[in-house]
Amino acid sequence: MTFRDLPVFRDLRSFARFLEQGKSLARISEPVSLVHEMTEIHRRVLAAGGPALWFDKATSHRGAASMPVIANLFGTPERVAAGFGVRLSRIRELGELLAALREPAPVDGLKDAMNRWPMLRAALTTRPQNVARPECQSQSWLGGDVDLGNLPIQTCWPGEPAPLITWPLVITRPPDSDAEETARMNLGVYRMQALGKDRAILRWLAHRGGAAHHRAWSRRGEDMPVAVAIGADPATILSAVLPLPETISELRFSGVLRGERPRVAQALTIPMLVPADAEIILEGFVSATETAPEGPYGDHTGYYNCVESFPVMRITAITMRRDPIYLTTFTGRPPDEPSVIGAVLNDLALPTMRRQIPEIADVWLPPEACSYRMAIVSIRKSYPGQARRVMMGLWGMLPQFNYTKTMIVVDEDIDVRNWTDVAWALATRMDPSRDLAILSGTPIDYLDFASPDPGLGGKLGIDATNKIGAETRREWGKTLSMSEEVQRRVDALWPCIAARFAKGLA
Repeated sequence: MTFRDLPVFRDLRSFARFLEQGKSLARISEPVSLVHEMTEIHRRVLAAGGPALWFDKATSHRGAASMPVIANLFGTPERVAAGFGVRLSRIRELGELLAALREPAPVDGLKDAMNRWPMLRAALTTRPQNVARPECQSQSWLGGDVDLGNLPIQTCWPGEPAPLITWPLVITRPPDSDAEETARMNLGVYRMQALGKDRAILRWLAHRGGAAHHRAWSRRGEDMPVAVAIGADPATILSAVLPLPETISELRFSGVLRGERPRVAQALTIPMLVPADAEIILEGFVSATETAPEGPYGDHTGYYNCVESFPVMRITAITMRRDPIYLTTFTGRPPDEPSVIGAVLNDLALPTMRRQIPEIADVWLPPEACSYRMAIVSIRKSYPGQARRVMMGLWGMLPQFNYTKTMIVVDEDIDVRNWTDVAWALATRMDPSRDLAILSGTPIDYLDFASPDPGLGGKLGIDATNKIGAETRREWGKTLSMSEEVQRRVDALWPCIAARFAKGLA
């Protein structure tokens, strides 16, 4: 059971072919340096809404790379949706499925059960298929032959200390699980600083699944086996960034998105399963005790992050396809790929929010505000104090709102994605002496150096709704609007008037 509009993309290269056929991928044959130049080209193309980029001649101080490099894969919302297998207009349907997984609605009769259950069952029970001779192990470098320098790893911004793997799909499992137990595997995207030929730093936030698994292994005094896929199929990559319930495996859910069972293979040097159709796999162990200073690197805030220590991974094997493709990106002040993906995830999360707080009409996390640090919420308001209730509900409901430090609540007639509308609501429906809610000492993104303490800061809620009942002692203003009868008459006249106007301009 699948809701796909598009063909199955079993691997990165099939997705690249699809994009190229649709003129959404451009090949660059000129030599381009992995140090800064690739980032600048990518940045300009993404800002213009341009295609995915296939670099035939990536270069570094070692000379020409031995494999092509793809960047800007998810540089437009349409390509993100295509990675999920659907048209952009159907993203909300996927959001409804995610909401149902978190909190299944009561079944309304046999017909409703027949319509909904196959997809839910698929999401819960999709089992990977084991592959004996996977493409991702066509070539292998083991032990002393491991050398990260053979990969075309970018250095994105000036002042960064070392090349950075920016699209690693990091696969972990808890210590009390079996290597074949895919239901308990975690897939996450955590950037990796190259430390040398066979060592890298894994940077993850404490609340992420990989970090939780590492703490469990460390309590046992054991190094954690880790696999890193570079260039997996788009469904697997995007599953790793979805806000799935903890009981749903990202790997298994990728099969629902792709429309076929995930394909996995046993790693060569660690007790882990890896995506069989990935371009490149790194195998190794993350130390229970060893850390190293990571950074500074350009971050999604548009600033360099502070230098902090994170666990070190010792790489025991690098395996790859016979003709591998390296997938990369950059992170910086929006727009960048994470902000584009974040805008689509915004629409995916909306059905879940509405199930928890039904009066929500729309939510927008502006990419310009680093995707999650500001939220604009429209509600169907019916009682005094409702805007503040919604603020508190959102701050406490979903983990991503923990770090949202400014929340603006407006009425349903305001388009939350239109700054002109939002500015008008702020200017005409909000009074600072009454409509600001300020919280202190709340969890905040520790990368936000504007907060007074790392990981602890304030939140601002702004009620820019029309005031009703006990919220105001004054007669509230009435919004200007033209009568429907006049609008209909002008609609009938408009084609002729518009044609004359256009003629006059010519």
